[in-house]
Amino acid sequence: MKTKTWLALLSLYIIWGSTYLAILFVVETIPPFISAGVRFLISGLVLLSWRMLARDPMPSRSQWRSAAIVGLLLLVGGNGLLSWSEQRIPSGVAALLIGTVPLWLVLIEALRPGGIRPTWQSLLGLAIGFAGIVVLIGPAEFSGEAAQFDVMGILVCLIAAFIWSLGSIYSRSADLPQSALMTTGMEMVAGSIGLFLVATLAGEWKHFSVGDISQQSLYGLAYLITIGSLIGFVSYAWLLRHAPISLVATYAYVNPLVAILLGSALAQEPLTPRILIAAGVIVGSVILVNSSKKSADIQADETAGAVAE
Repeated sequence: MKTKTWLALLSLYIIWGSTYLAILFVVETIPPFISAGVRFLISGLVLLSWRMLARDPMPSRSQWRSAAIVGLLLLVGGNGLLSWSEQRIPSGVAALLIGTVPLWLVLIEALRPGGIRPTWQSLLGLAIGFAGIVVLIGPAEFSGEAAQFDVMGILVCLIAAFIWSLGSIYSRSADLPQSALMTTGMEMVAGSIGLFLVATLAGEWKHFSVGDISQQSLYGLAYLITIGSLIGFVSYAWLLRHAPISLVATYAYVNPLVAILLGSALAQEPLTPRILIAAGVIVGSVILVNSSKKSADIQADETAGAVAE
């Protein structure tokens, strides 16, 4: 395989795996919905400006409506809730829980009218994957270690993965522009408006002061805007056009592992046998689910329609 493809894939592994740690640093002193709103507003405007200068076709009103729905689901329900949960749980654990998105995709597809029925491989993968979640967050009897994680943070992160899956499935049939970068820019701008609205309703602005922002949070936000959202997604969009979907989708296996290792090395997050076992079980279940042809079709659609982490 071409060196350029491997370099782009490696950058995707590291960049999107590192965004969980960057979010952890950001939410230390910047409220989660405000920080996510700023991140996606700037990134979205940059992408939209770039594609307009490149003379991409202007999106229709219907395409803006679809992009707004996807942006609200992926960025408010998905990334916004993820950012909120990282105030309470380690970034590596959050990455593992978000890594269950392929499992939710298969489950939602199986339950929705006219959806894709899962194979025995998919069902086995689902059972193993959710068993891995129990190992990660369940009582000590399951692993020999006492539970260490905030229950609300865990639940909100799982809800984020579920809503992200809903947005991904909706995007498969939504009326969206041909250009992946134009679509992503639209979703980011629409999502940022939703994030700022939630920040207002949650009272984040009342307790936020620019003077309270730490240098670490500022660097983390700059990293998310430039590296995580822009460089990461450009690499991703390039890979979708030049590499097999099955290869691109492997980022879902690698990102949680990168996040766990970075969280342990740079944020002193716990790296216990319980976390390592759960990581192996959950990542293994996702690989098993995606090895099924029908589930691979679902994952391919989700990969093609997803927004940057």
